[in-house]
Amino acid sequence: MSTSTFSSAHRIYVKSLYKRYLTNALDWTVRRDLWRAQALQIRAEFEQNRNIHDPRALAAILEKAEAELAYKRHPDPYISPLYPGGTKWERNTPPVMGPLYDHEAAPHH
Repeated sequence: MSTSTFSSAHRIYVKSLYKRYLTNALDWTVRRDLWRAQALQIRAEFEQNRNIHDPRALAAILEKAEAELAYKRHPDPYISPLYPGGTKWERNTPPVMGPLYDHEAAPHH
């Protein structure tokens, strides 16, 4: 089998979809020991469709997977505390390290 641009783009898309499924499952199940079983199930579902090469069948499977992911999407996904939107993002921003009062710019009496 030769590697074409379509297959590499397709591979990247499927990897992205797989990662989004795993991330969404982790949003619902915070405990990693419980999430691991879900991750194995997600992997098995992706492996089932690994050898399908018919473009129409693949398109239907991927469309169904996207719809299912959108339906199961967590309403308040976990965001790492230090990332934008996280619980600690810009919580304690450092103070401005300049003079509090610029004596040189003040008018002299």
